[in-house]
Amino acid sequence: MTTIALPDGFRPESMTIGPGPFAYFGSLADGSIYRADLITGEGKVIHPGPGTASAGVKIDRRGRLFIAGGFAGDAHVIHAASGATLASYPLAGLVNDFALTPTAAWATDSVIPVLWKLPLGGNGELPEPEQVERVELSGDIEYLEEGFNANGICRTPDGTALLVNQSNTGGLFHVDTATGRATSVDLGGEDLMDCDGMVLDGDLLYVAMGVRNEVVLVRLNHEGTVGKVLRRVSDPRFDIPSSLALHDDLLYVINGRFTTEATPETSYTSVAIPRPR
Repeated sequence: MTTIALPDGFRPESMTIGPGPFAYFGSLADGSIYRADLITGEGKVIHPGPGTASAGVKIDRRGRLFIAGGFAGDAHVIHAASGATLASYPLAGLVNDFALTPTAAWATDSVIPVLWKLPLGGNGELPEPEQVERVELSGDIEYLEEGFNANGICRTPDGTALLVNQSNTGGLFHVDTATGRATSVDLGGEDLMDCDGMVLDGDLLYVAMGVRNEVVLVRLNHEGTVGKVLRRVSDPRFDIPSSLALHDDLLYVINGRFTTEATPETSYTSVAIPRPR
């Protein structure tokens, strides 16, 4: 399916795909999680949510969904098959999006210049709430009072560091996970203003561009310190792309529709385009 219909009034912000042909969507309206079959387009709510937002969502190889709680300043982990809550973490600020590494789950905060680190045990065990680490961001990134700061996050191509984008400045940063030091990625004078979710495939970085109604494709060097904007892709079906995910030869994009009044009757979709190369 190249168009996935989500429940009316759902207000999706983020998505993740896998394992299998299933996509998971988080709701800003009430935090519920919706699972859709990418082949049939059918879906259902698997987690009713806490009544506060679910922003960024990422699934790991163990079938666990890591959910950023937005303005609620928290995070949750649920079982993707059953929807059961496995862990909850009180944090602070505006917890926006997650990236997963073999040893930790990392979340951006759009109002506090930190990354939230959930260290994972040797067998992937989830941490206790008191084990969550607050990694202060320093270096080239500077938070502004207006708009969203750190937003999308993913690993670098070599897997040794993180990439974080900043919506209100258009910056992309290479972040050292040991120190929190952020260094601007050299994009050759290009910017990613209004950027949102990101997904990495090898050395290709796909960035959802919000009100620009496009997806930007960036080729990175191995370390993730230099990038070249290859393409800016749009589609008539885009309506404020906020997140994206890859499946086979398709790139799925969420239509956040943030410039449309959100009512219980407002319709929402995720649409797929051929994967830009």
